[in-house]
Amino acid sequence: MAKVLIVDDAAFMRMLLKDIITKAGHEVVGEAGNGKEAVDKYKELKPDIVTMDITMPVMDGIQAIKEIKKIDPDAKIIVCSAMGQQAMVIEAIQAGAKDFIVKPFQANRVIEAIQKVLSK
Repeated sequence: MAKVLIVDDAAFMRMLLKDIITKAGHEVVGEAGNGKEAVDKYKELKPDIVTMDITMPVMDGIQAIKEIKKIDPDAKIIVCSAMGQQAMVIEAIQAGAKDFIVKPFQANRVIEAIQKVLSK
């Protein structure tokens, strides 16, 4: 069972992800609505996995990934974003994301990404 931090500026997206993740037997230990909150919560909660949106106010997902990686080089981050543009995906991966899920996502794709990242 993994401890997951969900980061998305849309409350309904966090709710959707929380539902998928808890049904799969993992524990959602926290939620954040922007990148800055994500970095603070990461320090506080030390989750096993972070699901990270890219486009958010205050601090975007790419910046948040870089900040979290400074704190914990082994952080396991899965990007969940509606922007399937190649450049964003590449930037997220270069920043240290382990996987990328494009919204709207299928529940099984989310679970698959979590399992894959946990087994690395």
